[in-house]
Amino acid sequence: MRENQVDEKSIRTLGYGEVLSRLGRYASFSASARLAEMLRPGTDDETVRRNLARTTEARRLLSVNDAYRLGGCVDFRPALLTARKGGTIEAKAFVDIAATLAAARDVRNSLLAHADTYPLLAETVGEMIPPVGMIERIHRTVTERGDVLDSASDALASIRREIQVAYGRLLDRLQRLLRDARYAPMIQEAIITQRSGRYVIPIKAEYKNQLKSIVHDQSASGLTLFVEPLATVDLNNAYYELQLRERDEVIRILHELTMFLADYAEPLERVVERLAELDFIFMRAKYADAIRAVEPEIVPFAKGTNLPVIRLYEARHPLLPPERVVPIDVAVEPGIFSVVITGPNTGGKTVSLKTVGLMILMAQSGLHIPAQSGSALSVFQNVFADIGDEQSIEQSLSTFSGHMTNIIRILRSATAKTLVLIDELGSGTDPEEGAALARAILEYMIEKHIPNFVATHFSDLKAAAHATAGAINASMQFDLKTLRPTYRLIIGIPGRSNALMIAKRLGLAPSILESAERTVAPDSTSGADLLDEINRLHELARRARSQADRARSLAENERREWERRIEEVENEKERILNETYAETQSELASLRDEIARLKRAYVNARLPLDSIRELEGGVRAIREEEKKVEKAIGKTAAKTSRALLKDRPFRVGQKVRVLSLGSESLATLSALNGDDAEVQLGMIRLRIPVSSLRHPNQDDEDPVPARPPSEKAPSPVFHPSPGLELDLRGMNGEEVVAPLEKYLDDASLAGMPFVRIIHGKGTGKLRQAVRQILMSSPLVKMIERGKDAEGGEGVTVAVLRGD
Repeated sequence: MRENQVDEKSIRTLGYGEVLSRLGRYASFSASARLAEMLRPGTDDETVRRNLARTTEARRLLSVNDAYRLGGCVDFRPALLTARKGGTIEAKAFVDIAATLAAARDVRNSLLAHADTYPLLAETVGEMIPPVGMIERIHRTVTERGDVLDSASDALASIRREIQVAYGRLLDRLQRLLRDARYAPMIQEAIITQRSGRYVIPIKAEYKNQLKSIVHDQSASGLTLFVEPLATVDLNNAYYELQLRERDEVIRILHELTMFLADYAEPLERVVERLAELDFIFMRAKYADAIRAVEPEIVPFAKGTNLPVIRLYEARHPLLPPERVVPIDVAVEPGIFSVVITGPNTGGKTVSLKTVGLMILMAQSGLHIPAQSGSALSVFQNVFADIGDEQSIEQSLSTFSGHMTNIIRILRSATAKTLVLIDELGSGTDPEEGAALARAILEYMIEKHIPNFVATHFSDLKAAAHATAGAINASMQFDLKTLRPTYRLIIGIPGRSNALMIAKRLGLAPSILESAERTVAPDSTSGADLLDEINRLHELARRARSQADRARSLAENERREWERRIEEVENEKERILNETYAETQSELASLRDEIARLKRAYVNARLPLDSIRELEGGVRAIREEEKKVEKAIGKTAAKTSRALLKDRPFRVGQKVRVLSLGSESLATLSALNGDDAEVQLGMIRLRIPVSSLRHPNQDDEDPVPARPPSEKAPSPVFHPSPGLELDLRGMNGEEVVAPLEKYLDDASLAGMPFVRIIHGKGTGKLRQAVRQILMSSPLVKMIERGKDAEGGEGVTVAVLRGD
């Protein structure tokens, strides 16, 4: 949503402003804090995806460097405005400018150096380039405390030397007066102080006419006068005049530096903007970590039906206390765009509506959402909400009039690309008329294909949702054993008010309850009982589905992680091949140069016959060597080409068949090195030719020839696996060194591609110690924070280097 599109009243109702307020607490400086205040949801799918991906990159960076922050940065754009207007920037402001530019330079260099790992963050700082020489010039002019240096100009250095001389003369004259015995009875205290910018001495008031002087001040009691002896007036004047000259020269220097900044105002503003944008990305990352959020998948509106996708797993309202919030699942089937939620008034319908709305607003703002992996959302052009009675309070209208005024406004703007959330549709008036009006509004939204979530207690709306294509009932679960709501949303089943049960829990007299139960129609009671049974069965199914979804999500995350790590290995392999090819080409060029040199020597030199024959022999030898190198290059290039073009290249970690062993048993491919491979068969590790490998379902084309009798079978090398995980919880930083280093050695020898180190969360000291050891180990290629399913911050994954 562009800022001019967003419905401010609705996002305020949903609590979006409070989310931004909490996000702003993670700002490093004011410019990024303002970005949080002004943040509004986007409406372009690709932009939303990139913003979410930037947040993900920042979280990955924080997982390996949780102390990363932009400290010491200041939004100095007001100072640039002063410069553009021809004013003069104060010296202290230059200190802040230099510190901010230095921070921008350092973080830019750091991210560009890791552009392969953090491409989106590197892109963000690409234009964050401080003007050349700017930081150095400020440092040559101003100290870190904000004082202009003597070396800023020759004139300033000269004036300050004169000031030192004048100051010395003035103090010397005043000290001689204080030491003079003739004046000792007059002196109140033998000190030199300042009043009105002049150096004075304190005398007793009764002696004011006995010492020729100028009175500048007196004590509160009137017993002490602070006077400037006439003998020091000229010295004070000279000192003061030099101070004025110094002030003028400092102003001139600062103004000259200000004009220098004004010439670079645009690139300097760009530095602040990019720095604020980068810090804003890290703010989103830190907030996501704090609320245990995930990156949702952004999916387009469904083709054909043009309907949105809303799939939330265990979504949690981000503003409720974590210990109180109850996660909800909202997985609407394809083709459904209207959800009618029913159930008891205290059951959590309003919170569910707000949770759905906030999840969408947060995702479209580049914020990760507090839900489980696998959650997916479409991008809406706007979100409208009529929840609570805020509108009636603002407009001094009745509850019904306030709601209806807001709903009319919403329906005028709502489209098939917007989302409408309405709480207690049709309430606040006569039940019969309210139900009829609510049904008509619901049918209008369904007819116009306006995606909506509606909470109600009217039975007519349940029937409408059941009978209308594109609509579905939902309910808030009620625990029949405890007679309390569970606050869980159940899609597909209408709810019941449970008014009698709630009244019983609240303590209504049994006699009244019995009378009410006799009044309720038997058909209604039996239908409610049937709904209760359906709800019970649905809860059992929900739990089973939830377990299956979590298992599937975990498996999918593991698959993606393996694919990413395999891709890294493939890229590294290709890089090594290319480097080898380039080195071989360089050697070949050197050989050709040597041949040319020998030919020139052969033609031009007048040499004895033996020397000529020796040269000819050298040429032939070099040509033979050249042919060998060219043949090797050809083979390498052909292998590289086949590796890149082959439909199914072998990848480290996959299952393979080893034909040379005459067995159909599957082994794990643990390493690839040119034409050689290493496979793991249980506890046995074998080195064999790649040509002996086949994919599990691959035909045995190009069968491997029988091994000659003289050829030895591959000799197995036993390297037992130490296991995928090492648990170091309960140890301190010194105790983990030996077992961790041994574990890394064993894992490397066993050919394991990665390992997990469990250190727990705690204070973070053990995590820091473990990661320091891992980062300094030559056996470790890179480290990452564990996935949520693996233990999150309590686990570090180390990717090991191959042989």
